[in-house]
Amino acid sequence: MRKILSLIMVILITLVVTGCGGQPTQAPAASTPEPVKVQKVNISTATTTGAYYPIGNALAKIWSDKVPNVQASAQATEGSAANMNFLQQKETDVALTMANVAVYAYEGKDTFKGRAYKDLRGMTFLYPNVTQFVVRKDSGIKSLKDLEGKKIVPGATGSGSAITSKEILGVYGLNFWDKDKANVKADYVGFTEAGELLKNKQASAAIFSGAMPLAAILDVSNSIEVKLLSLEPDMIKAIIKEYPFYYEYVIPKGSYKGQDEDVHTVALASLLVTRADLSEDLVYNLTKGMFENLPDLVAAHAITKNVTKEGASTGMGTIPMHPGAIKYLKEIGAMK
Repeated sequence: MRKILSLIMVILITLVVTGCGGQPTQAPAASTPEPVKVQKVNISTATTTGAYYPIGNALAKIWSDKVPNVQASAQATEGSAANMNFLQQKETDVALTMANVAVYAYEGKDTFKGRAYKDLRGMTFLYPNVTQFVVRKDSGIKSLKDLEGKKIVPGATGSGSAITSKEILGVYGLNFWDKDKANVKADYVGFTEAGELLKNKQASAAIFSGAMPLAAILDVSNSIEVKLLSLEPDMIKAIIKEYPFYYEYVIPKGSYKGQDEDVHTVALASLLVTRADLSEDLVYNLTKGMFENLPDLVAAHAITKNVTKEGASTGMGTIPMHPGAIKYLKEIGAMK
């Protein structure tokens, strides 16, 4: 009986191992998961001494760390106008820009004449971009009117500062961009180089458009005595009438070393913009990621304390918002 039971057990084990089919059974192969698609997002900023560069790098870190399946990176550029070209050529995905440059690109005006970029879309307002006119204190220059015949730094080629300089000085009857009509000489360089030219008396004035206080001006004011020029009240009105995206802005006294009085100038919006062909889901997630991590943005540059969900559509002018940004803002009740 013991031999019979042993034989039965051997037969049963053999049947189990062979699966009753003559071949050993194999465990089903584990299915290989589909690889997660990582979306790369390139952000165009401006020169390294302005506010756009640290803000862009902060956004890249937020999106890479906090938005699933996104790998973002920021690059230094010549500024707003160059960024609009990069977007139009699909060489970048998101860009920081001054509102006037964005409107000109969208409508095909000024340097964008004949190539309107209708696929430009807004994501959010960032902060006031303040136009700051800086001269050496020992220059004797008291008004922009005194710049006729002088050498200035309007900004780098392709920068928003250069376009702003053209608009504002044009209202004053000054011209540096048309060699046949020029009554002011220009040296097109970035903020850092502009500061050096002022220090070395190689330029009478430098025009900076950006966050306030601006690092480049802080640096110059720590090396030499400088003066920030105020715009006359009637000229501020004339500028706003000619270019409605500007508004009056007061730089409080004490913002820079040696500044002992308020300075009256103009500002316009700095914007975060993108391309229409980026998916609604991607822009929704980027917008959400930014607004849900605003402290990280403010830590990179204090000027971004001006970024609010309620003010996201401020200063866009004729530029439509991206559907992804609209979806998020409506979802949280910040947009109707």
